[in-house]
Amino acid sequence: MTLETIKADIFVRNAGEPEFHQAVAEVLDCLGPVLERHPEYFDLDIIRRLCEPERQIIFRVPWIDDSGRVHINRGFRVEFNSALGPYKGGLRFHPSVNLGIVKFLGFEQIFKNSLTGLPLGGGKGGADFDPRGKSEREVMVFCQSFMTELHRHIGEHTDVPAGDIGVGAREIGFLFGQYKRLTNRFEAGVLTGKHTHWGGSQARTEATGYGLVFFVRELLATKGRALDGASVAVSGAGNVAIYAIEKAQQLGAKVVTASDSSGVIYDPDGIKLEALKRIKLERRGRIHEYLDEVPGQAEFREDATSVWDIPVDVALPCATQNEIDAPHAKRLISNGCLCVVEGANMPNTAAAIEVYRETPGMLFGPAKAANSGGVATSALEMQQNASRDSWSFEHTESRLEDIMRQVHQRCRDTAEEFGAPGDYTLGANIAGFSKVVEAMIAQGVV
Repeated sequence: MTLETIKADIFVRNAGEPEFHQAVAEVLDCLGPVLERHPEYFDLDIIRRLCEPERQIIFRVPWIDDSGRVHINRGFRVEFNSALGPYKGGLRFHPSVNLGIVKFLGFEQIFKNSLTGLPLGGGKGGADFDPRGKSEREVMVFCQSFMTELHRHIGEHTDVPAGDIGVGAREIGFLFGQYKRLTNRFEAGVLTGKHTHWGGSQARTEATGYGLVFFVRELLATKGRALDGASVAVSGAGNVAIYAIEKAQQLGAKVVTASDSSGVIYDPDGIKLEALKRIKLERRGRIHEYLDEVPGQAEFREDATSVWDIPVDVALPCATQNEIDAPHAKRLISNGCLCVVEGANMPNTAAAIEVYRETPGMLFGPAKAANSGGVATSALEMQQNASRDSWSFEHTESRLEDIMRQVHQRCRDTAEEFGAPGDYTLGANIAGFSKVVEAMIAQGVV
C-alpha cells in the first residue's frame, strides 16, 4: 500500500468531484514526511478513514416564490470529522453548490479547525439556491424550508453551522428562528454568525478578513517586511474581501482593487471603503456602481480575473475557488508580487500553488491557515453562548489576533521540523493532519 494507490482509490470512490479531488491531493501530497515517521498510519488505514465523511446528508428543499410558483432546491450537509469536537463549518447558498463542492469545503474545514487549536470538528453544507435577486420573503421561506430538514442533524454539541457565500446575518436569523420554532429551544450555540443583538459575537463579521490580514502581517515579518506602504490586490467584495481591505488599510497598506462576478474595480488612489460598503453591504449592488460613487481615476474591467494583471506587492484572493491559475500566478510574480495569501477557500489551482512553491523568496499562505479567523471567532461565539456572556469588540479582536499568530507559528514550526522551512502549504497540512489523526487513533475505529 502506498500513498499514491490510496489517493487513486479515493478518486475512484468519489468520481465526478474534481474540487474534492483537488483538496485531497493538496493535503496528501504533503504527507510523505509524516508517514515516513509513522508507518503505522498505513496499518490503521488512517488516510482512507480521514477522507471518508462520517455522514453525508442530501435533502429536498421545496419553497414557493412571491408569484406562487413552486421551486425545488437541493440541500447538503457533510459532517466530515468529529475527532476534535462537534462538526463546524459554514452553509453556502449558491447555484454552483453540489456534493463535490461541499465535500471539498468540509475536508478543508477539518484541517482549518485543527490549526486554530480549538475543539472543533469539520463539516460544511449549503444549497444550490441563489439569494441574489430574491425578495426578503423568498429568502425567509427558503431558509425556513431548509432548516425544517437540517434541524434533525445539528445541535450545539453535534454540528454547528455558520455562514458562507450567500449566507450572512440575515439568513442566519431566518435559519435560527425556524430552528427555535421546531425545537422549542433557544439554543444559541447551534448557529454562529448571529446578530450581536441576540447572541452573536462582536467582530465575527470582520473575523475572516481581519484574521487573513493578521496572518499576512506575520508572514511578511518573516522576511522583514510590513504591510505599511505595501500595495495590495484583493478579489471579491463580500465580507472576507471588505474586512480584509479594512484591516489592511488600518495597517497602512494601499488596497487598489475589489471585484465581483461582473468585473473588477481598479482604483490607483486606493479603494474607498465606505463607498464599497454602501454598494455591497447596504444595497447588495454590483461592483461597477463604484464608478458612480467615486468619480475620479477608478476604472472598471469586465474580466474578473484581470485583478491579477495589476502590479502589487501582496495579492489576497477572497472571491471563490480556483480563481487564480498558473498563468495568473506567473503574471503576479513577473509584476513584482512577493506574497499571495488565500482569503477564499482554495482560490488557487494546484498548478498555481506549484508556481509559488518553486519561486525563490515567494511567500504563500494557504487558506486552511490564513482564513481560519472566521471559524476561530465562531468558536469564541460558542464560548460566549455557553457561558451566557458577551465580550467587547476589542477583547474578541485581541483573541483573534492571538489565535492567528499561533496558527502562523504552528505552520512555520511544522514546516521547519519536517525539513521544508518557509513551505506553509506543507506546514499547514501536516500540523492540521497530525492533531486530527492523533485524536482519531485515540478514539478507536469509529
